[in-house]
Amino acid sequence: MPPTRTIKSFYTDGACSGNPGPGGWGTLIYFTDHSLYEMGGSEANSTNNRMELQAAIQALKVFRASGQIETVTLYTDSEYVKNGITKWIKGWKKKGWKTSQGKPVLNQDLWKTLDELNSPLVQWQYVRGHSGDEGNERCDKIARAFASGQPLALRQAATTDLPQSILEDNSLLAQGVSDTPKLTEKTIQPRESASEIAMIESPASSSEGMIDELPREVRVDQLRNLVETLRIADEIATEGYLISSSELADLMDVNASAVTSRGDNWPWRNWIVSRVRREGNQILWQLERVDQVNATEAEG
Repeated sequence: MPPTRTIKSFYTDGACSGNPGPGGWGTLIYFTDHSLYEMGGSEANSTNNRMELQAAIQALKVFRASGQIETVTLYTDSEYVKNGITKWIKGWKKKGWKTSQGKPVLNQDLWKTLDELNSPLVQWQYVRGHSGDEGNERCDKIARAFASGQPLALRQAATTDLPQSILEDNSLLAQGVSDTPKLTEKTIQPRESASEIAMIESPASSSEGMIDELPREVRVDQLRNLVETLRIADEIATEGYLISSSELADLMDVNASAVTSRGDNWPWRNWIVSRVRREGNQILWQLERVDQVNATEAEG
């Protein structure tokens, strides 16, 4: 039976402490009477892009279970998610889930789930992260809380108007999500003690222990995804392409704020990332191989 309240919109966001590392997602449901319902989840070892996808998947699961026939707007600050589901996915499917370079699409499992749940009634809308949008800021806070294991009170005023399956069926939580409270709980419980959290976030330990516990096939798949990311970065540097902050954040698998807060010139893996100029509301960046930069300086 459809809920007595009509869903107006969703906000979704993902976060990751490290890449890969402990991840979290947050989903907000806004109703037409201005009430809301908040959800969140965590995954022990993930990436920012996977958490962005998980958050959107949760929104679509709620929408499908509601039986609603009115359109809704889904807001995401991930151009990777928005462009992927509205543009790129058509080409991926035609090519057998391969990119234009013939490489396997990253996060294929989640993209297939998102595609299966998607509906013409869902209008996908990009919203710039950390720009003062209340729904986006709240989603980011929930996602970060789950990623770090910190307690956070969830607002769930619209409980009685959601389908019972949403409130009780833990199968609605994405596969692989662990330590996630039932949706009827009001507070996120800490996943680790403060000392354990500090150990996870410290450069010395990073998430190596968690990665080692994963099956070999999963680790190899993650490595393959990393190599594909590095190949794309190398092509961008070789061709001299300029990319925006949001595109760079998607490439690095971090939040856009993590890009803009680093300054105008900084190293990332094999490249030096430099701010080139601003075009409208976008900051454009350039990637240069470290070895080439060093060779140029040596010649000078």
